[in-house]
Amino acid sequence: MNIETLQSICHQLPGVTEDIKLDHHLCFNVGGKTFLFTGPDSVPVTAAVKVPDEDFEETLQKECFSPQAYIGRYRWVHIADISCLSHKDWEFYIKQSYRLIADKLPARVKKQLNIAGE
Repeated sequence: MNIETLQSICHQLPGVTEDIKLDHHLCFNVGGKTFLFTGPDSVPVTAAVKVPDEDFEETLQKECFSPQAYIGRYRWVHIADISCLSHKDWEFYIKQSYRLIADKLPARVKKQLNIAGE
């Protein structure tokens, strides 16, 4: 697994943009809101995604996951090495995080981004 694969998964979703935040984190956004943080300069490469409230504790029991510093209380999990998860797992967690963030966007933004039906 590499950062280019994560980019490819993200860019299959409607309205996705990417930018650099906090000086060195490559972030993937929808409607200006981040749904995936990555640390491409870290060795190994790290990432963070949002998970549903009801799945947070269970997700933390899985290998590779820990609460994300500073934002873990908002149900963000840290993956210490992106190669720890399979392509299929990454598709699941990226799409889940995307939906959690996109669902909270204002209706007009969803419509502009063509994600009203997501």
